Amino acid sequence: MPTTVGRRADRLAPVQRMTRGIDRRNVVRGAIVAAVAYAAWLAIGEFGRPYNFFDMKIYHGAVVWWASGHELYEFIAPGTTLGFTYPPFAGLMMLPMAQLPIVAAGIINALASIAALALVLAGLLRPIVDRLGWPLWFTVALAVPLALAIEPSRETLGYGQVNLLLFALIMADLIGLRWRSRRGTHYAATDGPLLRFVYGGAWAGAGIGLATAVKLTPALFIAYLLITRQWRVAATAIGTAVGVTIGTFVIVGDESRTYFGSVLWQTERVGAADMTPNQSLAGLLARLYDSIETPGLLWLAFSVLILAVGLSRAASSRADGDELTAFTLIGLTANVISPISWTHHLVWVIPAIIVLADAAVRRREASRGLAQRTGQGATSGGLSGLTGLRPPIWYPTLTGFRHGVAAIGLYLLFLISPIWPYEHQLPEVSHYQDGLFGALMENSLALALIVLVAALPWRPGAEPAFYGERLARAVVVNGRR
Repeated sequence: MPTTVGRRADRLAPVQRMTRGIDRRNVVRGAIVAAVAYAAWLAIGEFGRPYNFFDMKIYHGAVVWWASGHELYEFIAPGTTLGFTYPPFAGLMMLPMAQLPIVAAGIINALASIAALALVLAGLLRPIVDRLGWPLWFTVALAVPLALAIEPSRETLGYGQVNLLLFALIMADLIGLRWRSRRGTHYAATDGPLLRFVYGGAWAGAGIGLATAVKLTPALFIAYLLITRQWRVAATAIGTAVGVTIGTFVIVGDESRTYFGSVLWQTERVGAADMTPNQSLAGLLARLYDSIETPGLLWLAFSVLILAVGLSRAASSRADGDELTAFTLIGLTANVISPISWTHHLVWVIPAIIVLADAAVRRREASRGLAQRTGQGATSGGLSGLTGLRPPIWYPTLTGFRHGVAAIGLYLLFLISPIWPYEHQLPEVSHYQDGLFGALMENSLALALIVLVAALPWRPGAEPAFYGERLARAVVVNGRR
């Protein structure tokens, strides 16, 4: 009998050693990630729309047409009035997919977009999880399916759009700005010119330039760089955009002349302004006026106002050391003032949710520290002791509550996307067919964007891309809280 027990113990020893090396917490985390991913998949099926790579079919058909010797901008997708609307540089970048089936091109685009989103989230969440002591892999593994489930991401993947790739290009410059601000410390000692170039952030601005060459709306980030006097980064962005555009003109001059001479100004090529998925200010005004066209002067006046608010708030955010919120405000502002902002363009709500959630955590942490110090002061006869007052027990709990509610509410709004049950199309159906509530729901995403531009909070000293006198004061004040 002892011999049998000993043999069984010998057989189980390798298994015991293996399980001993597995952290049970990681097993639990893996199970949580799997559950969240499954829930995100169910949410996409519940709140999303039927997806069949509709936009990818247009891009694929256009480049196949172009590769066969026809003019790029003469292509019209069968059964539609839609053609290729991106600059010719985008056409050149998409040209290789003419050799692939449509489904394969859509799947490759989806996988590349998911990978780009994961890298972006890792970069955005790294400072937060380092501060909180959370595992980065676990946080990113949760964040990716949650981000993919909301309207802009699922529409981008389902329609074969490029918004997450452009988002990643712009956010790469944010990471470059962070690295550039740290040069002269540990990055200066990095061996090798290539590593010094990469980790020194000298390339910051190239991502914005490339995104601008693919789609013109990222040019607002160049205006932001100029306003905040980030001259070198702005020069890199402008040089990249201009250089790529000139290079494209040399390669495909006819298409470049056609695009900048006529196609760029034909806004009707992408659809009517009042279409429900157009959640820009122009779409909002057109629907409120129950008109196919946007009231031009009113749109211009409000656009200038929102542009001024967005740029000024972004500049203040950067000056207080929160470059992420500054970039987010510029992206949201571009969504609002663009004549057409389809729901798959609205990827800037992803960092907005992160900013709101982190603001809630930061305020809660600060209030706990204040409560502890105030309590100690009362015990030692400090100011609180003189007044005989102690902070109420609920004070640390409720601090940051509104920011947390805002983050959850914003996420749920873009998860459920209540615009689709109230979708209407003129002239067949009025946008007021379902009354005031229906009109509010049909415009809910646009209204949320405008509120975010006006009220998204920034976090002093959170993620600076420079260190100046004003930022130093902000960090000290924040630390005293």
